[in-house]
Amino acid sequence: MQRSCEAVFPEITVIVPVHDGAAHLKSCLESIMASVYPSYSCIVVNDGSGDETASIAARFPTSIVTVEGGPLGPAYARNRGAAVARGSILFFVDCDVAIAPRSVEQVSEIFRRHPEIDAIFGSYDADPAAPGFISQYRNLLHYFVHQNGRSQASTFWAGCGAIRKSVFRQIGGFDEKRFPQPSIEDIELGYRLREAGHRIWLVPSLQGKHMKAWTFHSMIKNDIMQRAIPWSRLILESQHIPNDLNLSWRHRFSAILIVLASICLALSWLRPALLAVSAAFQLSVIILNRDLYLFFARHRGRRFAIGCVPLHFIYYLSSVGSYLSVWTHHKLKRILFSITFS
Repeated sequence: MQRSCEAVFPEITVIVPVHDGAAHLKSCLESIMASVYPSYSCIVVNDGSGDETASIAARFPTSIVTVEGGPLGPAYARNRGAAVARGSILFFVDCDVAIAPRSVEQVSEIFRRHPEIDAIFGSYDADPAAPGFISQYRNLLHYFVHQNGRSQASTFWAGCGAIRKSVFRQIGGFDEKRFPQPSIEDIELGYRLREAGHRIWLVPSLQGKHMKAWTFHSMIKNDIMQRAIPWSRLILESQHIPNDLNLSWRHRFSAILIVLASICLALSWLRPALLAVSAAFQLSVIILNRDLYLFFARHRGRRFAIGCVPLHFIYYLSSVGSYLSVWTHHKLKRILFSITFS
């Protein structure tokens, strides 16, 4: 009888890693507890929080795992939650994400109907909670990229993503030693999943509202230190650049054009004619990304879309700059190694 029930309603464990997340944890847990799915549980992993995280989590019917000596990072926290999870499916949700109604049911239905799929992930919704311009831009950019990504994904996202527990344990979970801080631990997990032959689906309808407020400084710091630099290292190590999400050919070509536009602009004081060349490169980038800018205009108006263009250009510049710095370091390291042992 229990096996029959598991076949119809596979048990799902929702895992929420938290470090000083009291500002959003209540909304996150309320969205999870709103589920009417008959076979799920929730684990909150308190990663060394110094705020009211523990007391907020205690108000809900959740299991609480406390990380002593933390914070040790979301990779470590998620692994600790997975280690004690009862469910055959692990559903990872960030503490600053409020999942949409029926998300737990949706996860169950996808895995039940598609036994060939081992992991799935979704996106933020198109109505981010933080009202600021930077927050709206950042979250809507994420929404657009994930909504237009390939369904057969090459990576994974743990903000709102699920994986079969047997597969998660088989590949060793998140790399907590390599990523002791928030970074691309979920992307790296996705790479290992694909290398092992597992199938990952991007499910655009699986959504959550992002509640985090971004500033220009936090956005740039995150893009460079927590995303671009470690992702560049991962690409160089794996020697594989997937044509998907932020690394599609359109994004790569746009980044190259922005670099050329910046070089021409910097040299225009010597040759004023280069101003026109720089403008042509920038216009090309706008044309390549016109669907994104039109999306911004439809959702937040023309002025918002125009304001997003320079932010998007900065995003491309920081990505290329990060990759070039990592590539240079990688090459110099290999040269020094060959000289030392030649």
